[in-house]
Amino acid sequence: MQDSWSSLGLAVDQGGQAPWYRQLNRYHWFVLTVCTLGWVFDCMGQQLFAVVRKPAVAALIGAAADDPDVDWYSGLATSLMLIGWATGGIIFGILGDRIGRARTMVFTILIYSIFTGVSGIAQNLGEFILYRFLCGLGVGGQFAVGATLIAESMPEGARPRALALMQALANWGNVTAALIGMGFGQLEKISVVSEGWQWRWTLAVGALPALLAIPVFRRLKEPESWRRAVGAGERNPKAGSLKELFGNPRWRRNTIVGMILASTGVIGLWGIGFFSIDLNQTIFLNIYENKERKLGEAEKDRELISLILRSPQEAAEFVTKIPARRILNEKVDQREARCVYGAITELYESNQQITRENIISLVEKIQPLPDAPARLQHDRLVAYLTPSAADLKLSFQEHVDRITARAKTIRAGVSFWGSITSVLFNIGGFFGAYAFSYITARLGRRPAFALAFLLAGSSTCFAFLYMQNAFDVFWMTPLMGFCQFLIFGGYAIYFPELYPTRLRSTGTSFCYNIGRYVAAIGPSTLGMLCFVVFRDFQEPMRYAGATMCAIFLLGLLVLPFAPETRGKPLPE
Repeated sequence: MQDSWSSLGLAVDQGGQAPWYRQLNRYHWFVLTVCTLGWVFDCMGQQLFAVVRKPAVAALIGAAADDPDVDWYSGLATSLMLIGWATGGIIFGILGDRIGRARTMVFTILIYSIFTGVSGIAQNLGEFILYRFLCGLGVGGQFAVGATLIAESMPEGARPRALALMQALANWGNVTAALIGMGFGQLEKISVVSEGWQWRWTLAVGALPALLAIPVFRRLKEPESWRRAVGAGERNPKAGSLKELFGNPRWRRNTIVGMILASTGVIGLWGIGFFSIDLNQTIFLNIYENKERKLGEAEKDRELISLILRSPQEAAEFVTKIPARRILNEKVDQREARCVYGAITELYESNQQITRENIISLVEKIQPLPDAPARLQHDRLVAYLTPSAADLKLSFQEHVDRITARAKTIRAGVSFWGSITSVLFNIGGFFGAYAFSYITARLGRRPAFALAFLLAGSSTCFAFLYMQNAFDVFWMTPLMGFCQFLIFGGYAIYFPELYPTRLRSTGTSFCYNIGRYVAAIGPSTLGMLCFVVFRDFQEPMRYAGATMCAIFLLGLLVLPFAPETRGKPLPE
């Protein structure tokens, strides 16, 4: 391979003791840059979805952000994207060995970027989920061909650090996605972007990476080792062969071990880690709600109850605005108010007369919310429904405008801090993914993975149980990101070292992606734990996330069967 670089007139540092980056020539840097950008934009597309999935689903099903159906369908969309991810990984991994790494990369970039953008114009939930599945096909194929290209193109001494750098820089794709979501959130807040359209514009940006396919198609060459093993003369019938991958005992063992290792990390990240954004949004929502209470906003809403009861017509009009109001996600001071709104809705929909007496009677029959008192006190309810002179001076529309504006401010604020959380998580992930290359250089592959699994499990469990305020978010979130992505830095280095050239893309893809079929149950499992097992807990996601951290033990259990590859050349 060195001779081919020399023929291009590009000098290579032959000194084995030189820093890894000094061993690279211009074409090496081009390969590293293109493959890294492909993976960066791939991760950006993934994370754009993670940032907007809840508002997108809420808008498409016409529900409030805190509606349990939103969490359910968000988990379903995530699971189906992971299934598409795994399917595309297998298909394009095989194609990478059969038709070439560079050509396959063009297809994957076009698929994930186009369908990320198309997701933003979905008109219903079914379309949205379909586009996410199709996007997942391209997402799944990118890592294997990119990692394989770098592994086969880099000098031996530079390979682990170059692969770790590719994986680490992918976190900046996640950071970019968070910043894009944050930017459109602020544009919506100042009405530059129409209300409810933030998620559409955010996903539309995901189509831009399709332009990267142009330099890949024009300049990227197939690695010399692949051309010798597969591309010269008649194609090698064993290239990308699933029969050989699982028929040969050595490759079969490596594949099974790799799939279990990858499943552990992917479930940990997509089934737990990325849901820390939702957890942190809840924390900041509570902060905003506490601020609202100090300003007496809850009392203003109770005045509104009195006002709408003065006019059945105004009450009927108000019912149509309830979904916008529920964005506030009332939990403590406004529990009684929510029951009253529910009673008004039921009376309106059943064409019954909206009177003070009918509402009181119906509220007493309403099944309380899980966090509401066992039975509302009649005298308290009557007190809330008693109009005052101040109520009569305020118009119905003024109340509605005030609530709508307040809800919009809270929603924008929570979205902003959710994006900040994603940035912190991925900045920690950048350092974690690259740190694996230093740890494994000293300890070896298996001890480095063992340390990574232990750190990921303990840090994630600790964060879900004890993260309570803004200060905690700013140090626990990057720590969790560091430890979780420490594992993924290992995948980029280790998986290409397990296979010969003719099976490298296929095997790497199987390891990295087949586990996503298993990982697809992660978000649904988290949802089940939240709404079934821990539903009576005050914040069920905390305990659900901590429970799922047991998955990291699976990675530890399989390590004794993993081959140690530190210091060994790629198998041929």
